Amino acid sequence: MTEGMLAKESKPERISVHTLGCKLNYSESSSIAGDFARKGYRLVPFGEETDIFVLNTCSVTENAEKECRQLIRRTLRHSPSAKVIVTGCYAQLRPNEIANIEGVSAVFGAKEKFDFLDYLHQLDARQPLVVTSEIGDVHEFHGATSFEGGDRTRAFLKVQDGCDYTCSYCTIPEARGISRSGSIEGLVRRAKELCEEGFQEIVLSGVNVGDFGRQDNFSLYDLVLALENDLDVTARIRISSIEPNLLTDGIIELTANSKKFCPHFHIPMQSGSGRILRLMQRRYQPTLYRTRIETIKALMPNACIGADVIVGFPGETEADFQETVDFIESLELSYLHVFTYSERPGTKAILMPGTVPMALRRERNQILRLISDRKRRAFHASQISRELTVLLEHNSGNGREGYSENYVRTKIADTIPHNAELVQARIIGIEGETAVGELVEVLTVRHSLQLPIL
Repeated sequence: MTEGMLAKESKPERISVHTLGCKLNYSESSSIAGDFARKGYRLVPFGEETDIFVLNTCSVTENAEKECRQLIRRTLRHSPSAKVIVTGCYAQLRPNEIANIEGVSAVFGAKEKFDFLDYLHQLDARQPLVVTSEIGDVHEFHGATSFEGGDRTRAFLKVQDGCDYTCSYCTIPEARGISRSGSIEGLVRRAKELCEEGFQEIVLSGVNVGDFGRQDNFSLYDLVLALENDLDVTARIRISSIEPNLLTDGIIELTANSKKFCPHFHIPMQSGSGRILRLMQRRYQPTLYRTRIETIKALMPNACIGADVIVGFPGETEADFQETVDFIESLELSYLHVFTYSERPGTKAILMPGTVPMALRRERNQILRLISDRKRRAFHASQISRELTVLLEHNSGNGREGYSENYVRTKIADTIPHNAELVQARIIGIEGETAVGELVEVLTVRHSLQLPIL
């Protein structure tokens, strides 16, 4: 028997991948899983018996180490001989901490996360393999795509990675490195492939999407314009979270006049207090943020606008928080993502005075969540009698559910063909956090997609 045949027979057959954190992590997990699949490994869902378990981690998670331990223990209970590989942001920031977790076989940093296959022969159950580089050595852009929806109707296309910003509460630059981007030509080509595979929506994702192309003397507007002009298919395109100082009038105007780009913007605010924004080292003030919201609403009255807000940042007084509440109330926002500030080792904020008690942080969080619920209901109510295009993603009671182009979560109770995918629906009411629609027309039917199991 040849050495090649022995190697083939000894190669583990099953691999499962589990992801913590953002959509970008999911895209990269999908790319990692695809690499293994192309080498002959069999992808199995997380929770099933496996030979290799890859855990892609997040540094934003408050209890990252605890989550890692729990997931690893859970995997080793049903797969005691599995090789456990940990990667992602937490792995880049705390590789030795992770290597000390019982059962870990290998830890890979940001530069090495797409090179697992080159190291598998080095794994040794007696000694965890730790392969990381200084984050300053991470310069390459690795493309990635992930899929979402009950029938995987939406694709997340990674267009950018890393961040050059220095927000005082954030570890992402140390976990992912400098800002870098894919090529416009390559991303347009990949978007065309996704459309040909049957996806009805593409979400442009990244760590700091608005910074796309800056290092190469082009911009997100250039990418958006290329997709608008060169993508001759019917799939809709959504831009993920974008910083207010990087959201240009050109992007807003193009979206307003486009039949491809969705009238939906998620624009991080973090605070409505100028003083707190300066402490956070954000690159804008409330006046600029207000201008962006007003520009969008002037051109697209039915656009959905979401915002991230952090409560309990060091030094946030009652007056600062009230300023944030008043600012949010004054804006035509559609929903909020509210985060309770949590200390991150290695950040400037952890050394700042004026720690806000955790009980007060949670109280402020709840106040903003209630405001978010009210704004979401008001936005949904404003859509009653309008006809929206809804991408159906999963069953819901006696109907089906999905999101409209302007991000209205819509349930359609009518009898709909089982293979209907994109439909025109008239909004007729609201049930909780969901709008209720009646079917007007079926626009597209579902393709059969052969995709990796994650």
